[in-house]
Amino acid sequence: MEAESPRTVNVLCPKLLLSRTPGDLQWLIGSPFFPPSTVLSTVRCLHNPSDPPFSPDFAKESDDLRTLILRGFDLIGALYVSDGGGDAVTTNASGAVSAAYEMRRRLSRDGEIDGLIGAVADVGTGDVRFFWAGDGVSGKIEAFDRVSYGDRPESYVWEIGCLVRCRLALKLPVYVSSNDVSDRVKKISSVIDSAAAKFRDKQVAYIVEGEDSPSVAPQPIVLRGEELDFESNISDKHWKNASSPLCSYFRSENNHATLSSMRESPDTIRVTVLFNQTRNTPNASVPVAEYFPALESVELVVISLQLDVLCFSAKELPAGLAVSKLVVPGLIDQLTTMKKAILSEKSTQGIQLCPYHFYPPRITHPITAIYELSFGERELRQAEIRKSLHSRLGLPLDRPLLLMANSLNFGNKGSNSVENGSPLLKNVHTDIPSSGVTGGLVSLVDGSYEYYHYLQDGFDDNGWGCAYRSLQTIISWFRLQHYTSIEVPSHREIQQALVDIGDKEAPFVGSREWIGAIELSFVLDKLLGVTCKILNVRSGADLPEKCRELALHFDTQGTPIMIGGGVLAYTLLGVDYNETSGDCAFLILDPHYTGTDDLKKIVNGGWCGWKKAVDSKGKSFFLADKFYNLLLPQRPKMV
Repeated sequence: MEAESPRTVNVLCPKLLLSRTPGDLQWLIGSPFFPPSTVLSTVRCLHNPSDPPFSPDFAKESDDLRTLILRGFDLIGALYVSDGGGDAVTTNASGAVSAAYEMRRRLSRDGEIDGLIGAVADVGTGDVRFFWAGDGVSGKIEAFDRVSYGDRPESYVWEIGCLVRCRLALKLPVYVSSNDVSDRVKKISSVIDSAAAKFRDKQVAYIVEGEDSPSVAPQPIVLRGEELDFESNISDKHWKNASSPLCSYFRSENNHATLSSMRESPDTIRVTVLFNQTRNTPNASVPVAEYFPALESVELVVISLQLDVLCFSAKELPAGLAVSKLVVPGLIDQLTTMKKAILSEKSTQGIQLCPYHFYPPRITHPITAIYELSFGERELRQAEIRKSLHSRLGLPLDRPLLLMANSLNFGNKGSNSVENGSPLLKNVHTDIPSSGVTGGLVSLVDGSYEYYHYLQDGFDDNGWGCAYRSLQTIISWFRLQHYTSIEVPSHREIQQALVDIGDKEAPFVGSREWIGAIELSFVLDKLLGVTCKILNVRSGADLPEKCRELALHFDTQGTPIMIGGGVLAYTLLGVDYNETSGDCAFLILDPHYTGTDDLKKIVNGGWCGWKKAVDSKGKSFFLADKFYNLLLPQRPKMV
């Protein structure tokens, strides 16, 4: 008799346990496009009273998740954080399954799943045990035989799937009673519900096309509502019977997205909605206008909505199913969410709801948030919304990852290209070969920066401007991480800032005087409000002793570092350090480069690369007879 294959749960999220607070509940997210029992991500349950532990406010939770989680992903289980073991493990796993079942029912996502996952994490050890339940009703669970953790989860996600996006602006006029609040609520609700129903109308049409240029992209197709299947289940996988092209058809041969480009500017399959406003009628007739006098004071309310739906689809899913089972339900979800937000406000005038899509670090797929723009992005209420999202997603509470400026920038070029009109190279270290440190642990700058060096912008600072250029690179990092919106200052503006705070005399402006780490710290504080730590090293030969501290900086702060010694300044982007052997290397971005912004030339010339304190020929990169100051900018604590 052939033995049954072991039941395996596949965990693809880089960070599974988001909290070590006993009683916390997390939702496990999967997809019908992946093998059963595959956990792609996890989000915290925020509306969860401690008693009873498995009865959160399902209504609020489902509203939040319906917005946050893209169509194409499903809730497949729950994880409970426990401070007890023994028999409590199976009891807690059963409770997690029952909560997941109720949550799944309320979300009403299309697609059946092969059971539900109940997981229990030990708060002391962090160990997680997984159980499987064929349903969420009987309470019967079985432990998984094996747990598999993916080593490249995000790459796996994008090998299988792609993004489908639909944007639509709606203006919905409605006459409401000036005095009757219940009439206002009823009519606004009705007009939005009517708009949602139109997405499944036989007369509606959807244009599906790729994002590439017309000379490269495949021909777009038109899908009419009468041709779409709104009833079948997406998990039935009878995909080959569909007549429309596969989603992969719209992904041209030129489209080879890297993981970094997916995070910064992902390509999507674009869907456009067309409504037929003039319908054929069997009998022609003369238009008739009827007059209905209002019996009380009424006012015209025009509800302006900006829909922007992002969905995740398997590349081998027919485009017709992607529209009918992902895009259309996503549009209806978004309208329903906006309706609830509008009706919860005392006044419908001036409400500006707008969806934004984000791809935060250590999350395997994008998420969506709807912001109310009339508050202003820096207003306290908006900040509290972002803080709540950070908590739900397990993101740090000391850095801005979900500001509107952090949202995905669709259709733009990759990480080493021009952004927002800037001609400067970004992230030139991404293709640098390994450092050569055996068994070392690499700690790198976290985020994007621009490369500033001698002679840029037609400005001759050769021989004296290296620290200025390093400071410009550091400030560009703060700009690109959205801590500030100021322009990167020129040499003269840097000098003026030092004069303004009294560090330098007026003749310093326009001079060719060097500056060092201390002056850089003054400028960062003056222009950005950023504080800095400064490390003093008596000799370049002692710099390897600081590797552990530098690695901690990159792991916790992630900002570029300026190294100044003698008359030279460099930008440090990372370290590779073996604690056992003491072997180390420094990832140096050299501002002394004077050539054109040719990435290949810069990398091959060693202007950005790993430097050993002493190379294989016995040559020292850092000079033993020079004193060095290291400027370590600190991240502002904000969301």
